[in-house]
Amino acid sequence: MRAGTLAAALLAAGGFALSANAEPLPKWELGLGATAFTLPDYRGSDERRGYVWPLPFFVYRGESVRVDRQGVRGIFFESDRVQFDFSIYGTPPVDSSKNQARQGMPDLAPTLEIGPLVTITLYRDRPAQDQLDLRLPMRYAIATDFSHAHGAGWVFNPQLALNTRPDLRGRWNLGVTTGPIFATSKYHEYYYGVDPGFATPDRPAYSARGGYSGWMGLVSLSRRYGKLWIGGFARYDSLSGAVFEDSPLVRRSFSWMAGIAGAWIIAESDRKVDVFEPYY
Repeated sequence: MRAGTLAAALLAAGGFALSANAEPLPKWELGLGATAFTLPDYRGSDERRGYVWPLPFFVYRGESVRVDRQGVRGIFFESDRVQFDFSIYGTPPVDSSKNQARQGMPDLAPTLEIGPLVTITLYRDRPAQDQLDLRLPMRYAIATDFSHAHGAGWVFNPQLALNTRPDLRGRWNLGVTTGPIFATSKYHEYYYGVDPGFATPDRPAYSARGGYSGWMGLVSLSRRYGKLWIGGFARYDSLSGAVFEDSPLVRRSFSWMAGIAGAWIIAESDRKVDVFEPYY
C-alpha cells in the first residue's frame, strides 16, 4: 500500500518523450471522496480493523515534484528508462490494549517511511499503455506519536510492477506489484520484539533479527468516468521464512488487506503537460 495507491488514506517510475495518454493531462487536479479499507494491526497479527475515512484526491504533475498514484515524489533524475526519486509510506497506530498478543505492551505509534526510489523500466508498449518496471525503494522508518519521534530502522522492498489496461477499450487501469521485503533488526524489533519486562508465560522475551521479512503481492484496479475516479486494491503478505516468524507476536504466517475508494474531481488546471502515465 504505497501512499500513491490507497496508502495515503492510512495517515495511508532529458524526461519521457510523449505521454501514453491520447492527450496532455492537467498539471494538477483536485477532488474529494471517501475510502473504506481493512487491514491487520501489523503484518502477522490475527486481529484487524476496518476504517472509513474522507479521501482528498490531489494529483500534481510537475517537472521536479509529482503527486500521483505512486505517492509524493521528488524527481531527481529521469530518463526514458531510469528514474530516481523518493518514496513515502505509512502505517497506522496500534492500541496494544485492543490486541490480545500485545496486551500490557506499549502501543505502536504510527510510522512514516521515507527514502530513495530507483525505477528501471524493463518493458514498455506505449500504444497499448503497458509497462513493466523494476522498483528499488529503500526507506527509513520513523515512529512518532507527534510528541516524540524515534528511528525504527530501514526497509528494502525490491518489486516488479506491471501496469496495464486489461480491457479492449483501455478504460480500466490494472496494477500488479510483487517482491520480497528485507528490514534491519531495529525495524523488526519495533514490531516483533518482546522486552523481558513485558514477557509472560504465553509471551516469552524475544529479540528480532534483521534480514528477510516476507513476500508481498498487491493488485490495484482503477478507472475514470469523466470527473469520477474509482479504485480498489488487495494485498497479500506471506511471512513464511521471515527471520521473525518465531516471534510470539506473530499469530499468522500471512496477512492481507483490501480497500476501495472513490473521488469526484472538482477542479483542474487549464495548463496541460505531457507525462508518461500509463497507470493513471
